[in-house]
Order: sequence, then structure tokens, then C-alpha cells
Amino acid sequence: MTIGLLTFEIHLPQSRSLKDKRQVLRSVKDRLRARHNVAVSELEDGSDVWQRAGLAIVSVASRRDALDRLFETIVSETERHIPGNLIETGREFLETADGGPGGWEEEIS
Repeated sequence: MTIGLLTFEIHLPQSRSLKDKRQVLRSVKDRLRARHNVAVSELEDGSDVWQRAGLAIVSVASRRDALDRLFETIVSETERHIPGNLIETGREFLETADGGPGGWEEEIS
């Protein structure tokens, strides 16, 4: 099993208020949750800046390549649908044992 974390920042040059920013973020988060069944959270860095926002997306899959494809789709889709620029992405993966035969190497005490 693999857990994947995708983080990115969005620059929203047309955003003139916190309300504008929240409207765009709500739309992006709702769309990603509905279309890709992922967990989405706003990052706190820059939360008081109207034209910049950070998001974290988490998903779980049986293999890393499935998460890579999912994250590529999410980045492409977000770039197409936001009224701004995707300015930074980061990806982290945690490979874990599935607990099946031979999956846990050590017993938990």
C-alpha cells in the first residue's frame, strides 16, 4: 500500500479579497474531492494573503504508479480550471506493508 501527498501553491492574481480567494479554493477542493475521491486541505502558509493559497491532497493506492498518474491528472486539471497559476508542486510517498502474509516484519509489543 502507498500513501501519497501532493502539495501545491496557487497564485490568484485576480483575487481582490479573502472572499474571492475562498470562492476559488472551495471550488477547487469540491471538484477534486468529487472527481478523484481524495482528501483535500488548505495549507496555512499564506492564509492571510489574498492572492496566494496552498493545498495538500492525500490519497491511498496499492501501488505508487497509480498515485503518480492520479497526481498528474490533478495538477493538469487544476491548471486548466483555476483563474491563476499553479506555481509549485511537491510529492511525497510513504510505502507501507499491507499486513498480509509476510507484510508485517515485526510484531508490535
